[in-house]
Amino acid sequence: MSGGGSRCSPPTDLPAGETSSAGRTPASLRRMRLNLGDRTTLILLALVIGIAGGFGAVFFRWLIGAVQDLAWGPGGTPLEKIVRSPWYWRMLVPAAGGLLVGLIVKFLAPEAKGHGVPEVMNAVARMGGVIRPIVAVAKSFASAICIATGGSVGREGPIVQIGSAIGSSIGQLLHLSTRRIRTCVGCGAAAGIAATFNAPIAAAFFAAEVIIGEFGPRAFGAVVISSVAATVIARTFLGDIPAFEIPEYALVNPAEMITYAILGLTAGVVAVGFVQTLDWFEETFDRMKRIPAFLQPVIGGIGIGGLALILPEVMGVGYDTISAALNVRLGLGILAAVLIAKLVATSFTLGSGGSGGIFAPSLFMGAALGGLIGHLAQHVFPFAMASPGAYAVVGMGAVVAAATHAPITAILIIFEMTGDYRVILGVMVSCILSTLVAQRLRRESIYTIKLMRRGIDLQAGQEINVLRQLKVGDILRRDVETVPRSAGLDELYRHMVESPHYEFFTVDDSGGLVGVVSVDDLRRTLPHLEELRRVAIAEDIQASPVIHVREDDTLDCAMQQFGKGSFEELPVLPAGDSMVPIGTIRRADVIRAYNKEILKVDLVGSLSTRLSSAAKLRTWETVGGYVLAQMEAPPHLCNRKLAELRLRQDHGVQIILIERATETGDHRFAFPTHASVLHPGDGVILFGRREHVDRLVRETR
Repeated sequence: MSGGGSRCSPPTDLPAGETSSAGRTPASLRRMRLNLGDRTTLILLALVIGIAGGFGAVFFRWLIGAVQDLAWGPGGTPLEKIVRSPWYWRMLVPAAGGLLVGLIVKFLAPEAKGHGVPEVMNAVARMGGVIRPIVAVAKSFASAICIATGGSVGREGPIVQIGSAIGSSIGQLLHLSTRRIRTCVGCGAAAGIAATFNAPIAAAFFAAEVIIGEFGPRAFGAVVISSVAATVIARTFLGDIPAFEIPEYALVNPAEMITYAILGLTAGVVAVGFVQTLDWFEETFDRMKRIPAFLQPVIGGIGIGGLALILPEVMGVGYDTISAALNVRLGLGILAAVLIAKLVATSFTLGSGGSGGIFAPSLFMGAALGGLIGHLAQHVFPFAMASPGAYAVVGMGAVVAAATHAPITAILIIFEMTGDYRVILGVMVSCILSTLVAQRLRRESIYTIKLMRRGIDLQAGQEINVLRQLKVGDILRRDVETVPRSAGLDELYRHMVESPHYEFFTVDDSGGLVGVVSVDDLRRTLPHLEELRRVAIAEDIQASPVIHVREDDTLDCAMQQFGKGSFEELPVLPAGDSMVPIGTIRRADVIRAYNKEILKVDLVGSLSTRLSSAAKLRTWETVGGYVLAQMEAPPHLCNRKLAELRLRQDHGVQIILIERATETGDHRFAFPTHASVLHPGDGVILFGRREHVDRLVRETR
């Protein structure tokens, strides 16, 4: 056992933000309350979300252009603006942009950090599709600033998160069921992708394949409606042209399928390298505790600026360079250089805390890789083949498919972005092979690996993740009891009789942990008490090296440590290298925390439905002495924000759901936020220990 930090799994980084909708619905909105069991109503709602998402995408595109003009000057393409700027400006602008992004993330919405899609996937899978409305605003400005000032990221991931936040906000505003809110999130995501890429078919499949995770007829139909509506809005304001204009490419020789297969296999390896590198950068910056999080993007900006002194192509979205690769205007050397540089630059930008997507960088790397293999194949294979530009087109799809583990979306999006069907066979072969290679080399996609680092495994199910989301510091007991390693048996027996602890931790003269003496160890000495009393000390009977955990370890790590021995308690050390105990953690406390969190996670997803069908049930026994109680909102708690009531701190209870009657007589449940206000006549669902709930109930009488 080392004295270092976490040994079992990385510390969890739970996403910030409230997971609920709340607030009083205006009378006008209540009058237009929709019955979403009706297919027509769902289509109308999808249409509204699609239009809103389309306008959101148009605004985001405009915002990027406005900030680019402000940062680099008007006139020319983004790459031309960067190339004509002085060297020091390429360093200062990305650093200044990083500072602004860091401040937005810190003070507005931590969810705006990174590439966005993992947060949306997590919200859909584990939080009932609830995304805070402020995320749409924060993500728009953070990503626009990051992209416009040279951050090596794309605009697609932010558009997905912005559209999803819009859809979720509409669903929360209407107090929809959890299932419908998830559908709204998928509609918003599809709207964002469709408006950005001018690709409505691919957008619908992306939302179903990646965000919602299912192709149910009703949900998929709604997603298609949103995708089409957003595309109409985008084409009206941005024009109906493919994202990339390319020459006519076709399959020249059937033997070319060998080259496309090689490209697919190589793309799978490159994509996994991208995923690994990005994960390493994110984890490295997460460990930089001495540098404030809002300043870390400045470091990323300086790093990007340094790379741009040699290869300015790595800055920004990179569509100019992609077009050059597709039209065979880049040679072997520059293709290889920009492929590696873009991989590093994107990892640096996102790892340091920048805001933007990974879709465009994946397309960039795919185009560079495809062009590179196309050039090499022309020198190696004897048969006639298409231009390297055709392989650049296919490479775009192959890297996207492998990085995201979404081959269907990749195939469709390449077809719609280029408007060319003739290379579809090569795209299909390369995308499928690249995805198989990527999944074989690494189970996680570029979206799910970020969640896995937090201990969230969307494929494994919520129960497995619970212990990985809690830290030892959340439940540790501060009443640690230590004894000197030179303590005699008489002193140890006194501790055994008087102390409530199962184990006693022996320390050296500086207070550092050196071993553990359990009650069982002391009992084994009883038959030889007389002969050992004068000669034996704690150090003679202690177990060493001692099993321990650190304050920032997860409870999953703690349970693994408990499994290494029969101890009921483990010493807790502070984060870092110190060996001085600061508390203890008990096996029973870990199990109790697990049961409590499992219940809370389950409540978020489905409690409203259960309680609607059992409205007469006043209390519900759960685990570990905790209960659910359904009651009318007490008068002294009404007309005040929940944050001001301090129910958890002062009363030891939490409001899990708010029940509010509509004008039609129906009752709808809403998830509370800090800003939620209770009104007379509202019902509330309380969660807490029975004695705390009973005390609050008595105070209302």
